[in-house]
Amino acid sequence: MSIWAALGVLAVCFVVLSKCADWFVDGAVGIAEYLNIPKMLIGIVLVSLATTSPELAVSIMSALSGHPEMALGNAVGSVIVDDGVALGLGALVASSPIAVDPYLLKTTGIFLVTVSLIAYAFAFDGTLGRVEGGVLVALFCAYIVFVYVSRKRSADGEDELEDIEEAIAGKGLGILMGWFVVGLIGVLISSHFLVDAAVVIASFFDVGEAVIGLTIVAFGTSLPEVATAVTAARKGHGEIMVGNILGADVLNICWIAGASALVNPLVVGARVTHFMFPVMLVIVVSMLVMMRTRHQLARGEGIFSIVLYGMYLILTVQFFL
Repeated sequence: MSIWAALGVLAVCFVVLSKCADWFVDGAVGIAEYLNIPKMLIGIVLVSLATTSPELAVSIMSALSGHPEMALGNAVGSVIVDDGVALGLGALVASSPIAVDPYLLKTTGIFLVTVSLIAYAFAFDGTLGRVEGGVLVALFCAYIVFVYVSRKRSADGEDELEDIEEAIAGKGLGILMGWFVVGLIGVLISSHFLVDAAVVIASFFDVGEAVIGLTIVAFGTSLPEVATAVTAARKGHGEIMVGNILGADVLNICWIAGASALVNPLVVGARVTHFMFPVMLVIVVSMLVMMRTRHQLARGEGIFSIVLYGMYLILTVQFFL
């Protein structure tokens, strides 16, 4: 495959992946509601898992096909994109500063920093093994249980279903199952070709696959989160957007990186490992500190987040190209 063909395939895969992920999410939620599964459970567990299906599919496909660096790079890079681009754009387009729940910072925020440090410690020797991946997945399960219990007490957790329920209103079970199946197949097939194209691009530019995973692949697989964040902020649901982004970060570290390591140990070069994890931690901590200030995100913080992401890209080019 030539470099131009690879770039074309990559662009097409991003579009297909994003659309099929939407169908997969809508179908999964519709079927779950048809089966009378509690909305609280759907909103916290099912929507979280389904919306990160692009990252999960690409990382697992990378691990299975012998490209572990890309798998871990995609997981870590997605956290960087979510915090730098999605939150930044959300704060920019919001009509007023976005309120941040102090309780969210004390729970999910602290948990995110903790699991990020644990993942870095696990990968410090250049390998995220199966046992370590299992620990991350177990931490993710514990996080889901905690969120479910805490939101159930506060009678919160159904707001994130509003847009999805509008899309599936009046649709029969057959259509919902069709969306689910077509979406799932589309996500899997496009992920396969996306990984192949990314490998060709990495080879052409003579950079490690982790670098392509950190940048191009991570940005493409995170597009659904970016679009959702911007839409939520425009509709005045900024607080929900912040919660969704923090939750997606936890999923990327614990669920996506952990599940990929369970499939195949993720072996990554020391130079890349000691670049991407510290950068991710700097961006995550910077985001949390900005949220802690007056417990809100204003346009100034949004601009800073995007500038920080731009600096990260510049550093990546300088270090690896």
